[in-house]
Amino acid sequence: MTLVRWDPVRELAGMEVDRLSRMFSDSYGDVFSRTWVPPADIYETPEHEYVIKAELPEMKREDINITFENNVLTLRGERKFEHDTRREAFQRFERQYGGFTRSFTLPATVDGNRISASYKDGVLTVRLPQREEARPKQIEVGE
Repeated sequence: MTLVRWDPVRELAGMEVDRLSRMFSDSYGDVFSRTWVPPADIYETPEHEYVIKAELPEMKREDINITFENNVLTLRGERKFEHDTRREAFQRFERQYGGFTRSFTLPATVDGNRISASYKDGVLTVRLPQREEARPKQIEVGE
């Protein structure tokens, strides 16, 4: 039987190399197997409606699904890899493909029956008007 001296420094270094390998494979692994998160802007207009604009480049309208349930707006879709170039010919993949899901919790003042969405030039715009009773009212002072 051979005795092997325990070297805690070597063992810790090996664990660190394994952790770094996992971190890089998670970040730069196969772009076809990860989900992606499209960036979105959210703002309120002077007309008291919320607007969500999400960047969804190279997607088709029919590949975008929008649902509103229990004050949560959910955007779902899939950006497909449809290039004539062979996958092996690419030198770099920076854009992500595959499915995505984004959910936004909205205030109870949003009127779910009047939500509208449009898609133009790779930008999805969702308009969420507030209910009439939630809008500020001007009260006149009488004599």
